[in-house]
Amino acid sequence: MTELAPAPGAAPRGGLPAFRREQVRMLFLMLAFVVCYGAVGFKMGMMAASEPVEPTLAGGSELPAAPVRGEIVDRQGRLIAANLPGWSLYAHPREIRHPAKVAHALSQIFPDLDPESLTRVLASDRAFAWIKRPITPRQKQVVMELGVPGLRFGRRDIRIYPAGNLTGHLMVGVKPGREDVRFAEIVGRGGLERYFDDQLRDPALTGRPIELSIDLTAQMALSEVLRDGVRRFEAKGAAGIVMSVETGEIVAMVSLPDFDPNAPPEHFTGAAELNPRFNRAAQGIYELGSTFKVLTAVMALDAGLVRPDTLIDTKTRLAARGHSIRDMHRMPPRMTVTDIVVRSSNIGSARMAMMLGTGRVQEYLKRLGMFDALPIELAEAARARPLLPPDWTDLSTMTISFGHGLAVSPTHLAAAYATVANGGRRVAPSLLKGGSGMGGEQVFSEEASATMMAILREVVSRGTGRRADVPGYEVGGKTGTADKPRSDGKGYHKDRVIATFAAVFPTTAPKYVVVVSLDEPVDRSGPRPIREASRTAVPVVGQVIARIAPILGMRPFTSPIVGPAGGGVTTVPVGR
Repeated sequence: MTELAPAPGAAPRGGLPAFRREQVRMLFLMLAFVVCYGAVGFKMGMMAASEPVEPTLAGGSELPAAPVRGEIVDRQGRLIAANLPGWSLYAHPREIRHPAKVAHALSQIFPDLDPESLTRVLASDRAFAWIKRPITPRQKQVVMELGVPGLRFGRRDIRIYPAGNLTGHLMVGVKPGREDVRFAEIVGRGGLERYFDDQLRDPALTGRPIELSIDLTAQMALSEVLRDGVRRFEAKGAAGIVMSVETGEIVAMVSLPDFDPNAPPEHFTGAAELNPRFNRAAQGIYELGSTFKVLTAVMALDAGLVRPDTLIDTKTRLAARGHSIRDMHRMPPRMTVTDIVVRSSNIGSARMAMMLGTGRVQEYLKRLGMFDALPIELAEAARARPLLPPDWTDLSTMTISFGHGLAVSPTHLAAAYATVANGGRRVAPSLLKGGSGMGGEQVFSEEASATMMAILREVVSRGTGRRADVPGYEVGGKTGTADKPRSDGKGYHKDRVIATFAAVFPTTAPKYVVVVSLDEPVDRSGPRPIREASRTAVPVVGQVIARIAPILGMRPFTSPIVGPAGGGVTTVPVGR
């Protein structure tokens, strides 16, 4: 028999009709699309709800693609160092069609780029070349407007210092670390940035800024006064420190000449002492002259060898190893310990040092930190060690007693004066808010400390420091004028000095130490040039205290005034 064909639309034996099969296929397709889109939507929802994870570089590196460097602030929370978003500019030279034209256009945007050198780079057969890094978002926009296909950009952070020159020697700056097109590290170049580099680069700590002891307002005041002093006395440079006597916190530190850490000088070919990157306050090692007479006197007071009214022979010159020690000015034949400091007698100071003996002088100086590098949070400070006599003799002890033969930094001196002022307890200088927590050893007795404060007040009220007397603040201090050593090591210059004044205020309840050193100052206001600290560094310190004391919240003391006809005692503000 002949088998008949199925009618159109009829289902084959054991199967579904054709139209039913098409419906099933469509249903499966729709279901597949729903599942795919559902999976994508689920994944996107999971990513949105999860914590972000930094991408890693090819090759399994765990370095973050966009590292963040922590901020640095002053003691009031004002920004000193922070990051801004930036970019790097690189090129694929093989894609550059008109190298000379592109190089000229880029040199107009970045004046520090050399068009000829850049043309050679862009005309080369290299696959990759850095052009400029970092660049600002605005510079990126200008480059993009050139429309050059072979120029590309990578993300970078830019380290900025809003205070500019005020913090140059503290920050120093940063430099590129490990980097590629997608990744860049910023590492400390010097100063605080290098000292705290690991902490600043730690992602777990980037939300906690480093708080400094520096007060930017006081820093500005110190910088302005020092700058005026350098100009007024034709000095080659200057250093200034303001330090808390209790904690060792440095509220202001300035070195001149200075520089802007946003654009630090790369190369300097002149004398090292004129390099603007050289921090005179922490790196500079100098003989600081008669400021050391205060240390000698307080040693003798602490040892119980003298009292303020003890008379000492200042007529007979001292001689040792063919050298004689004399005073710069005519002195009485016998002087009290107080007058030896007030009138600055080399012979009197040397006699007290010999009463102490070389061993005891060395021990005191060592306990004051005068033999060691500064324990301060600046990378450069560790390399600036005091210069000690190679062969310490009795002559060395005598000359060191009045500041010759031992060279230290102005910050060493500030820390030593803080120790003398605060009751004799050693403090360590620090740029961190709250101090470093180091120190604490009792170097001098409280009685010796109080006695020395009274003597320092007399130096300012009737001695060589009169030009630093700021009414209402009970300033005390000591001058130091030291001849500068010759660069060839053959003795000292006869007409070049380091003039220093170290002050404490107020002397009845010491709070702060101020140290100012001027390099080769000259006062030409009179008939002959004068280089002594009493005429150069002293008035500068007076101006510093007058400017900074109110900034630090210190009100002038009041003075008793006797009323007419025995009408009692009243008090009035002084120094307004």
